Amino acid sequence: MTDGMAEARIEVTVEQDRPAPRPKQHPNTCPSCGSHYREDELTASLYVCGQCGHHFLMPAYTRIDWLADDGTFVEEAAEIRSADPLGFFDVRPYTERLAEAELNTGLGEAIITGHGALDGLPVELAVMDFSFMGGSMGSAVGEKYTLAVESAIAGSRPLITVSSSGGARMQEGILSLMQLPKTICALEELREAQLPMISVLAHPTTGGVTASFATLGDVLIAEPGALLSFAGPRVVQSITKEKLPDDFGRSEQNLRFGQIDTILPRSEQRPYLARLLRLFAR
Repeated sequence: MTDGMAEARIEVTVEQDRPAPRPKQHPNTCPSCGSHYREDELTASLYVCGQCGHHFLMPAYTRIDWLADDGTFVEEAAEIRSADPLGFFDVRPYTERLAEAELNTGLGEAIITGHGALDGLPVELAVMDFSFMGGSMGSAVGEKYTLAVESAIAGSRPLITVSSSGGARMQEGILSLMQLPKTICALEELREAQLPMISVLAHPTTGGVTASFATLGDVLIAEPGALLSFAGPRVVQSITKEKLPDDFGRSEQNLRFGQIDTILPRSEQRPYLARLLRLFAR
């Protein structure tokens, strides 16, 4: 550098579009208030935080044990498993991901179906579990749900659906998207049989499940703060380039716009469902 000449400087500012990743929390730690619970404490509280009311993801079998009268639930189509029609491989083979999900969760698929009784009333149950590959809907989920509808018709039982899903399962391509019209047509047959479908929307209910059976109930019940939308707020905001309201896609916004019938804390759902079943039985 020549004497007398000022050194040129370039000021560079780097902005991050995404916030820094948060430290991974224990799954039994409340993301809202930080309270930590033992597994038996969560089970006793229906997986609801006793401090702030946050609703944790609830395992499908635990929810069924709570909804169905003791000893009445009979599982159906438990043997159905997902195939790998596309021989899908990303970082790992799809078959390996399925095996890992089954090993980690003890579930065969992302939905449990069967019949039983709720407060002495016959009912068909179809309960999704987000812990199995994000509750994604592939061919096996669509088939199990359709068979549950057929079982409800054969037994003249109302159907209660509990949804918790990230959407269609990409590893099965168009075959997963075909489950949308398949489940919709099955529910049309249920309606023709003059049997009700009551839909409970848990966090999150998004994508193809929202666009098919989850939102086709005669009564739509949502849990507090649940995300209920086709696409999540981050995706919508990146496309529209607009700032979204804080409650975008949440139960409270859906209720405000008339897209659901009510928001119920988990502890109030069972008596409410029993009341609905009695009303529909008249």
